[in-house]
This record gives sequence, structure tokens and C-alpha cells, in this order.
Amino acid sequence: MTSEQANRRRILLKISGEALAGDLGFGIDPKILAALATSILEVQSKGIETALVIGGGNIFRGATLQKAGFDRVAGDEMGMLATVMNGLAVREELKRQGGKAVLMSAYGIPSITEQYSASKGRELLSQGLTVIASGGTGSPFFTTDTGAVLRAIELQCSEVLKATKVDGVYSADPMKDPKATRFEALSFEEVMQKQLKVMDLTAFALASEHHMPIRVFSMTKSGAFMRAALGEREGTVVSD
Repeated sequence: MTSEQANRRRILLKISGEALAGDLGFGIDPKILAALATSILEVQSKGIETALVIGGGNIFRGATLQKAGFDRVAGDEMGMLATVMNGLAVREELKRQGGKAVLMSAYGIPSITEQYSASKGRELLSQGLTVIASGGTGSPFFTTDTGAVLRAIELQCSEVLKATKVDGVYSADPMKDPKATRFEALSFEEVMQKQLKVMDLTAFALASEHHMPIRVFSMTKSGAFMRAALGEREGTVVSD
């Protein structure tokens, strides 16, 4: 690692597709889309290089069809294409607000996206562009959580920021258990021992193996994304 890399702050924001839908429950809420783009541009104005992975659950979820006998591979491929649609929306909104962004995809869609390349992505991030990595890992059976950790490792990010509905990792679901306590910091080992739900097991194992910190925070909490992006005290950090 060069001294430049050591001093650089580069993050990958993982946000669910459902977050883009907001109260609509389906599709993309223009107000949420605009707010997301504004937040990303504000973070970048602080010199923080920003990559983005978005889920596709606001457009398509294969689980229901799979329970009815739908082919899992085809269902996952449809879900990956849904992430491309979300990525396209975010790219255009960033551009509309004066930002620069590139939409990359594990699936080659030449007329819409660039083929994902880790080296090209790192180059674009260093130039101040937002790199939106869509299409999941490009393979079925892997979640966008796993895709986010994988891209963060490949793009040499400092940290994965996972935006959720709550402001960190709790001992239990705070929506159901008022006695649930929030953790400020946890080790990968502690998360496994306590069986806390941070990410799916494959994503979590990948992050642990490659020493990629995961910060869980609330995207709806005022100023939380900026504080998390700056590495300040916000949310729960899971690391070595």
C-alpha cells in the first residue's frame, strides 16, 4: 500500500432497493432518490471517494416466485437486472445534480453500462467519480450484501457502510424488543459468537477473511451518512 492509499478515504455505500422505494413500497421515490444523490455529492465534497452498491428488492424479489417453483437461477438473474435499473436511476440523478458517475455492471450491457472492472473502477474513483457497481456478483446464489463486500475489497475501499433502518447493530431487533442494546463496536468473532445479524453469512465471512470493516448506520438519521463516511463516531463498526 502506498502512502497515498494509506491517507485516502474511500468508502462503499450499500443501500437496499427497498430504501429507494420509501413509503411507496415499490419502484423509486423521486424525493428519496434526490436526497441520496445530494448526500453522496456532499460526502464527495469532503474528498471522500465513493462507490455504491444498491439492491433490487424495490423492483423484483425472486423469493416469492421461487417458493412457487420458479427457477432460482433465473430469479436471481432478474434480481441482478433490477439492481442495474436502480443504478441507472442514481447515476442520472447524480448527473442532474452536477455530479459525475459511472454505472458498471457484472453483466455486459454496452448501451447502458460499462463492464465492471476493478482496475477501471479504482481509476475512476481516484478521479472523483461515483462508481455504481450493479449486477451483483454476476452469478446467482449470492446476495447484494456479498456483492458489496466483494466490490469493496476489489476497489480497495477503507470500509463498507451498510445503510439500514436502525442506527447500528443491536443485541435484538429494537423494533420488537425495547430492551435491546446497541453496540458501538464489535469484532467479527463477537458477531459470530452472539449470532448477530449484520450481513448474510457469505458476505460476513468474506469481510472477515479480508479484514474489511463494516459500519452499520441509519441512512434516515440526520447527518449520519456524513459522519459515517468521515469515519467519525456513528453506527456500529464491525472489524478485526
